[in-house]
Amino acid sequence: MGFLDFLFGKSLVPSELKPEVDRMVQDLIRIGQTEDFLSERPGGSFNAQSRHIRAREIGKRLNEIGGFELMEKIYKRVRKQLGAQVATHLSYAWAEIGKWVP
Repeated sequence: MGFLDFLFGKSLVPSELKPEVDRMVQDLIRIGQTEDFLSERPGGSFNAQSRHIRAREIGKRLNEIGGFELMEKIYKRVRKQLGAQVATHLSYAWAEIGKWVP
């Protein structure tokens, strides 16, 4: 364990996956700004439960990479950028992915 890991905790994302995670965060922010994570009706970008399909794909990938801890970290970044209401929609869009509970 390196000195910085000791001080700040081990990174949740392997260095080779950081660009992918950064792209996913940007995708989430774009979705939140332009489409939202939930819809009143299914169809188009939204599945049968009216959850944004791409946002769920991202949640599943984040869970594969770093589990609940990474999902929580990214959720907080989205919340900081887009606000509590939109972040709450993301939380419900991620329901039933890994250990995520809205």
